Amino acid sequence: MNTLLAAFSALSDSTRFSIVEQLMEQGELPAGDLIEGKGMSGAAISRHLKVLREAGLIQQQVRGTQRIYSIQPEGLRAIAEWTISKRQFWEASLDRLGDILEKENSWPT
Repeated sequence: MNTLLAAFSALSDSTRFSIVEQLMEQGELPAGDLIEGKGMSGAAISRHLKVLREAGLIQQQVRGTQRIYSIQPEGLRAIAEWTISKRQFWEASLDRLGDILEKENSWPT
């Protein structure tokens, strides 16, 4: 559960969330590409990348002088499995809400 909490905590920041989305869409990227368009210094992005690595959401490889980042599938799998496990709760809740709204709309005015 601590891993899941760390993942959600890391993704609660919009910059980190956008980094994860960018890596999911584009695949492996060097750190320099992750800085572009974010209006942040290399040091600031580096801190965000560290949080994502420690949460198990991304991984880093060193290739020569570059650091290449990519998604860590196991970290995202934990989030997906948790979300899917809550599906029954949400479906039942939405069904109850639908029933309430239907009854409310059928009351005479």
